[in-house]
Amino acid sequence: MYGLARGVPTTAPRPGRGVSRSEPPPVNAPDPISPRSARVAAARRLVRRNFRYKDRRFLAEGPQAVREAAELRSAREPGDAGGCEGRSGGAGGSGQLPVLAELFATRDAAERHPEILDRARRSGAGVHLAADETLDSLAQTVSPQGLVGVCRFLDRPLDELLAARPRLVAVLAHVRDPGNAGTVLRCADAAGADAVVLTDASVDVYNPKSVRASAGSLFHLPVAVGVPAERAAHALRGAGLRLLAADGAGEQDLDGELDAGALSAPTGWIFGNEAWGLPAETRALADATVRVPLYGRAESLNLATAAAVCLYTSARAQRARGKDAADRS
Repeated sequence: MYGLARGVPTTAPRPGRGVSRSEPPPVNAPDPISPRSARVAAARRLVRRNFRYKDRRFLAEGPQAVREAAELRSAREPGDAGGCEGRSGGAGGSGQLPVLAELFATRDAAERHPEILDRARRSGAGVHLAADETLDSLAQTVSPQGLVGVCRFLDRPLDELLAARPRLVAVLAHVRDPGNAGTVLRCADAAGADAVVLTDASVDVYNPKSVRASAGSLFHLPVAVGVPAERAAHALRGAGLRLLAADGAGEQDLDGELDAGALSAPTGWIFGNEAWGLPAETRALADATVRVPLYGRAESLNLATAAAVCLYTSARAQRARGKDAADRS
């Protein structure tokens, strides 16, 4: 266990003419796209990891995720300079592309969310009406919400991420459950963390369950993927961050770290596997191993809860230090 320690017209509006909010914006076809079309087949295969990394595309489902993707322009095509551990992505530099490449929408969803379709079209994405059965074949939920976007990868190289001098970073090492990975990413976003790093031993952040569990936070935070744990630790420490491994058997207590003022410094939190935590070799990479105190009778906290406690405690300490510095200036 982890331990103590979320007919339609085919032409676009002429310049100067807006899209009525009472009607869905124009889409690429007057009739629903064929479920046997090449575009649908290409999107459907993205449920498998090997095709995601071959095409550098992933699926985002639901209005919140699609809305966030349509607003973001931070992707690079394969072959562009940069890349996280050999794979390109991220904001900054030239050659940026809209994250949202295509959008499939049922007619009902198009009528309910015309602003999302309009935003997608304005971003340059292809927008396609789809029958409910076609959308169901793309969605990974029991009750699809009628919108599925095909998005370009957006991870960043680790060196580029650290060049921004982050003060709070979450490192996911050996995290295998996609829902937990997405939830920790969401917690990191909520706590105001600057970045998230997933090691090469962790689940794919573009897994549909991870994307859904992040509740849009995947589109907010810089993310590095596929980084060996040892390389991540060396790079983070070189960037001035103190590394803390969250573990139920930790020698240090989170409250003690807070009381000593140690959490106000730039910090990288390392979180491990849901069932067995962090292996000894990963714990050895940290400057300290920290447990979350349990005041009641619960045996342990799950991964996402422990991560939320650790990240918020660090965020509180760092914000308090920043306020104190501002008051003294």
